[in-house]
Amino acid sequence: MNIFNPKKEESNKIKVPEEMKDRIPDGLFLACPYCGKEIYNKELGPYRVCPNCNYGFRLQAHERLALFATDFTEFDESLTISETDFPGYAEKLARAKQQTQMQESVLTGVGRIDGQQTALGIMDSYFMMGSLGTQTGEKITRLFEEATARRLPVVLFTASGGARMQEGIRSLMQMAKVSAAVAAHQEAALPYFVVLTDPTTGGVTASFAMQGDLILAEPHALVGFAGARVIESTIHEKLPKDFQRVETLLANGFVDQIVPRQDLVARLGLLLALHQEEAR
Repeated sequence: MNIFNPKKEESNKIKVPEEMKDRIPDGLFLACPYCGKEIYNKELGPYRVCPNCNYGFRLQAHERLALFATDFTEFDESLTISETDFPGYAEKLARAKQQTQMQESVLTGVGRIDGQQTALGIMDSYFMMGSLGTQTGEKITRLFEEATARRLPVVLFTASGGARMQEGIRSLMQMAKVSAAVAAHQEAALPYFVVLTDPTTGGVTASFAMQGDLILAEPHALVGFAGARVIESTIHEKLPKDFQRVETLLANGFVDQIVPRQDLVARLGLLLALHQEEAR
């Protein structure tokens, strides 16, 4: 804190004259969700990382795929969600599919990371907050089953708001189903690497997001089970600022390493290469 200039943080913000505001395109300046600094869009670079605090802005699955993998072959591209009669669900699904150009909240397949072949899953928070629905769980389960059959490692980027309430108990059942596929993959002595991204919460955190042999995370990602407001209302106490941030999880042994987004390809490539050497 600067006691001589208590408004120092305000000086980082870009002042725009009122008469110019209508002429500035939407999305040209963004506020970092973590540190609050206002950033010119192009300052984020190809990895969309805050230059002030290294927070990684949220990416759609296909955007992340383009940054991290090559020679990608998708699995179960046409697998669609089973219909329910939950009010408004069909309309929400239609909007999510149009926005993401995906049929579900996870992209799965086989590709190469830094030249190393791997089974790859990427969850998309833009598809109904990456919620774990029936077909989300089915796609991830099939990913692990295919990886086990081909004797491939699995890399999974998690991003989720938790179970999809519109599908009720069927959504919750996916936690156990995916966990069983993860266990079979690990029993075959094959590695599973998780990358926690912002946000990873709810039933995904309570199951396969925390079952990796090695758990990496992007800086400042929010990772937890219940929301902070729910916890505060339950225990009647104010939570610390960094509660449920990966830095706190690392300090308490729930995360193995925090890796900046721009370094993830090299780090995952090294881990996958070490696995290949060990498997020979």
